[in-house]
Amino acid sequence: MTSAADSRRLRRPAWAGRNYTLLTAAAFVTNLGSHGALIAAAFAVLEAGGDGGDVGLVAAARTLPLVLFLLIGGAVADRLPRHRVMVAANALNCLSQAAFAVLVLTGEPRLWQMMLLTALGGTGQAFFSPAAEGMLLSSVRGEQAGRAFAVFRMAMQGATVGGAALGGALVAAVGPGWVLAADAAAFALAGALRAFLDVGHIPPRAPGGGMLADLREGWREFAGRPWLWGIVVQFSLANAVVGAADAVYGPLVARDHLGGAGPWGLALGFFGAGTVAGALLMTRWKPRRLLLAGTLCVFPLALPSAALAVPVPAGALCAVMFVTGVTLEVFGVSWMTALHQEIPEDKLSRVSAYDWFGSVALVPLATALAGPAEQAFGRTAALWGCATLVVVVTAAVLCVPDVRGLRRRTAYVAQGSGDGAGRGSADAERAVGGLG
Repeated sequence: MTSAADSRRLRRPAWAGRNYTLLTAAAFVTNLGSHGALIAAAFAVLEAGGDGGDVGLVAAARTLPLVLFLLIGGAVADRLPRHRVMVAANALNCLSQAAFAVLVLTGEPRLWQMMLLTALGGTGQAFFSPAAEGMLLSSVRGEQAGRAFAVFRMAMQGATVGGAALGGALVAAVGPGWVLAADAAAFALAGALRAFLDVGHIPPRAPGGGMLADLREGWREFAGRPWLWGIVVQFSLANAVVGAADAVYGPLVARDHLGGAGPWGLALGFFGAGTVAGALLMTRWKPRRLLLAGTLCVFPLALPSAALAVPVPAGALCAVMFVTGVTLEVFGVSWMTALHQEIPEDKLSRVSAYDWFGSVALVPLATALAGPAEQAFGRTAALWGCATLVVVVTAAVLCVPDVRGLRRRTAYVAQGSGDGAGRGSADAERAVGGLG
């Protein structure tokens, strides 16, 4: 007779273990709340009498501590149990969003108050992100890693569809304060789920070395791989201009030309639907040249800024956002698969921290300058500049040989902990004929 536990194991794929399942459920919950909260924060600033520059300052206030503390967060996550770091970060996010919601619901929040609370949320994210990525990458084994990451991202991005669309509708219907309160509750629930993660499979760190030694070791892993730092530099520029367009110009174009928060939330929801479709595609498609396929699919990231520059009607913007979501998710799954097969487990969070640091380092500057750039050049010119820069940096990274040549492994190779262990085995795989 089959037990209930046996039945659950039979229904669940072999690669979907307990940690993977908990991580996927928690990511779904937090994404559902956070994407609505992004819209709510922007419109909370506008309803309090702020302008585009104020929206940019609040967005920058979240990203600045993210940049400042990411590297420390990565070192901490490789030194302490990752699930404890994640739970503590979720608690900080919950408290900061709850306080933000109370301010909005009970009166007229001041700009400095919104910036302070948003900065606390960014601090929590700085410690959470490297721990979460390291935990996820270490929770999957075998040849089905790419499919596992695609399913995880499909669940995570699926929450974006509901979160963005529902968030935009709720902001229009009941105001941004209640959407921020819902995000605080989502962080509380996700933190409770992550408290049950098991880190027993991760070998304990050998004693010796301090924080600076950990950071230097992570830097060697990062700097020794041209494909890794090349793509991070690419996204440091692309994320900066796309972040400015989404956080500042998008809500302004929506207010002036599309009818307000509802259509903008719907457009973001279509982007989420595109990422779900892209993740579904990646459960079946396994490109041999991981990063070549992924990087080619980054070019459409320029389309939303161009569409806002025109500006196109809401329906056309939704279509553009959907296509962008599909193609960007091809990159996302390919990138996670490359990190999983190339980076040793004991360095995952530190390498992830350098990845995150490079990817978001310029976002505070870009969002803070978005308002002045609009005043100096006009909103349309600023948006066309965003689109052009995305195309230029994506074309440039294709000049890196390892970006064009890195191949998916045909069989799982255990990741070592020594310097260059992942790199050497990957080079051996690339030397074998017949990999595509």
